[in-house]
Amino acid sequence: MRRHLHAPDHAPDHAPAHARTHAAGRALAAALTAVAVAAALVVGPSAAASDRDPTEYTGELAGARYRVLVPDDWNGTLLLFSHGHYPSEFFGGFPAPHLLGNQELSEETLTDHGYALAGSLFQGDGLDFTVPTAVADQSRLLDWFEATVGEPDRTLTYGQSMGAVTAVKHAEAEPDRIDGVLTVGGVLDWVGQLDAILDMNLATRVLLTDGTDAHGNPIELVDAADPQASRDALVAALTAAAESPEGRARISLIASLNTVTGWYWMNEPRPEDPEAWARGQAQWLVGAYTLGLGPSARVHLEETLGGNPSSTDLTRLRARLARSGDGAGVRAAYAAAGLDLRADLAALESGVPIVADPAARAAMAAHRPEGTTPSPVLTLHTTGDGGAPPSAERSFARRVAEVGHPDRFRSLYVERGAHLSVSLGEELVALRTLERRVDTGRWPSLAPRTLDRAADALGPDYRATFEVVTQQTVDHAPAFTRFVPPPAPRPSW
Repeated sequence: MRRHLHAPDHAPDHAPAHARTHAAGRALAAALTAVAVAAALVVGPSAAASDRDPTEYTGELAGARYRVLVPDDWNGTLLLFSHGHYPSEFFGGFPAPHLLGNQELSEETLTDHGYALAGSLFQGDGLDFTVPTAVADQSRLLDWFEATVGEPDRTLTYGQSMGAVTAVKHAEAEPDRIDGVLTVGGVLDWVGQLDAILDMNLATRVLLTDGTDAHGNPIELVDAADPQASRDALVAALTAAAESPEGRARISLIASLNTVTGWYWMNEPRPEDPEAWARGQAQWLVGAYTLGLGPSARVHLEETLGGNPSSTDLTRLRARLARSGDGAGVRAAYAAAGLDLRADLAALESGVPIVADPAARAAMAAHRPEGTTPSPVLTLHTTGDGGAPPSAERSFARRVAEVGHPDRFRSLYVERGAHLSVSLGEELVALRTLERRVDTGRWPSLAPRTLDRAADALGPDYRATFEVVTQQTVDHAPAFTRFVPPPAPRPSW
């Protein structure tokens, strides 16, 4: 395996990055974590582990660019990688990264172990909501691979963040071609997830603003006349709220609507202080759900689907708060701030709901996984992920059980903050675990101690873990853990 430069063992100084998130105009850098924009990290020159690099193929199929890497010692397994959501407003005309694994170093790790990698960038140069065309793009690439490189012994789809929707749906659409599915930090029910995000946007407008943007116009969350102004008003409100006890209490309530954690930084321990927790939640709310998937980002989705596909539901909030697992923390924050939680819940419940366009919602649901894939699905998720909450796994597991195949789905968890922040070793161990299930028809041991030992046995280079916000690769010891996330708040099945 090629060597890389290791960051220092101590946690990096995040003061500049923290400062960025306190101003709406600077929140863009923080937003990259939540949308899985794995920007290229420059690493030092290194010695090759083999005499030859993998053969790389690039090209375009039906308007979608692709990349393929095939090592000389290909082991017969093809990993068909689907990247996450890349909002165009984050890139300013620069191209989206075209990765073939969870982090840039993953490509080298996986090809060094004999895997062939392939991935479409999808239509529109991979930007914005690619899900509606992504399965077709990947299917064409698989056709190309079989005709040009050869028929794989096994083909595994591999989805990152919102790319998990594509990876699972592809296995359902072409069950004879796909042998297994791996996801990292996955969104599995994109219909329900975007409903819950709209709930949080609406709660932000009700609890933290007077309902108008900087120009005095109404803050519009869907079908917006000025989506950028509406987005900026929400960002400004969240940024200001994070600076007061009253604002942080309301941020905690808003975050509970989508089980959003306050563990924003990969290289810091889980926050124990309620203020630090609420500030982390504010960073997720700004970066993932207002800049990344808020009013301005929805423009492309609405254009693609022919209308707004999402609805709000802010009823029965006491029960929903209890299910989120955040009830005690929210009540404590409200009590400390001297706020009336009942009054805020009543204000949310009395609002006018946003109703989805039925045709647009049906078009969106057509690309949602249904839990029917005959091949096994293994998910890998950090417990502190607020950008794609791990509650998705619990609800998808229930869906798979409902259609009668509970043994086809398993989840692995890593005790760490941030989105997609799994190490090379944790990624490889998850892949090998899935392969064992494909080969034998039975899941091997998923005990955290067993998985940690397997990752440790790979050696220190495999501890490399990438954090997008700080743009650093830092060594992390394997941290598999037992974890039961709360249920997703708005499952759409």
